Amino acid sequence: MKFAKEYKRYMQGMKEELPTLGLKRLKQMIKKCNTIPYCPQLPGDDTTMVVTGHSQCTGAGHCYVRDESFFPSLANELSTIVCCFNERVEKLLKLHVASTGLRKYFMWFTNRSQRTDEALVRQGKDLVTYAIVNAVAMRKITKKYDKKCCSKQGQSFRTEARRLHIEILESPWLHELMALYINLRWNNTVSMELLVDLSLTFGDEDKPTLSCSLLDSLRVDIDLTCSICLDTVFDAVSLSCGHIFCYLCCSAAASVTVVDGLESADPGSKCPICRRAGVFPNALRLNQLNILLRNSCPEYWEKRMQTERVERVRLAKEHWERQCRAFTSI
Repeated sequence: MKFAKEYKRYMQGMKEELPTLGLKRLKQMIKKCNTIPYCPQLPGDDTTMVVTGHSQCTGAGHCYVRDESFFPSLANELSTIVCCFNERVEKLLKLHVASTGLRKYFMWFTNRSQRTDEALVRQGKDLVTYAIVNAVAMRKITKKYDKKCCSKQGQSFRTEARRLHIEILESPWLHELMALYINLRWNNTVSMELLVDLSLTFGDEDKPTLSCSLLDSLRVDIDLTCSICLDTVFDAVSLSCGHIFCYLCCSAAASVTVVDGLESADPGSKCPICRRAGVFPNALRLNQLNILLRNSCPEYWEKRMQTERVERVRLAKEHWERQCRAFTSI
């Protein structure tokens, strides 16, 4: 069975109606590259080759299908899918941690179908599968575009998707959901068979990696080593570009104090890895990932916690001393 039919069957089998990629419509757009009388070219561009009386876009010049139809439509659909996924995972995690007070009873009353951990895990597993299936669909349709139109624009689009935050596998909410599953499994809260595809492994020099492989055609590996201190992330935060760092390392990179927080970072501050600007104010604290690492390497976590506590006290003291000097004009 072709992937498009499998994809349609899977999405129709979802208990809730979720946004999908219109693979059939996108394929029809790709066919236009080989059926329209010509693909307009930029002045001085020699990137269109004639095939049996028609034009076939090679991807280097201007193509109506690529510039006006296919990729904008694909980007809009991916954006809708990612927004829906992030909102649902955020709601699911809030429901999971609502364990005390009136908040617990209010959230559980308004979500009657999710009153057990098993129900929460099943919904979460469906969301993980939903994310990976759509990631596979995006890769397949862009590869088909490159093959039919003799271009590399599909490959370029996959890179651009990361910059536009519409690559669902880069979503920090997916990382949080994966960490939550492993935490529940270790606590014997849910049955093992629901979570066999998720794992936390330690490679060379005890470097941790969070992995997920729900489909044979795609595997997700998240490196949990901070690229600033080159150690296992502690009090992990994910920037809006998707890169993960320790909170203190991130604060130092953004030139903010632990008192002010990353929300006060300069909009021009750039990610230490991809150099993208404006990624600090919307950083997400990865609480489930922190719990997972704390349980996986307790000795390291305890040692790091002691050093971090001393460092945070020192930084807070320096911050308030500067504020006092500025206030008294000393």
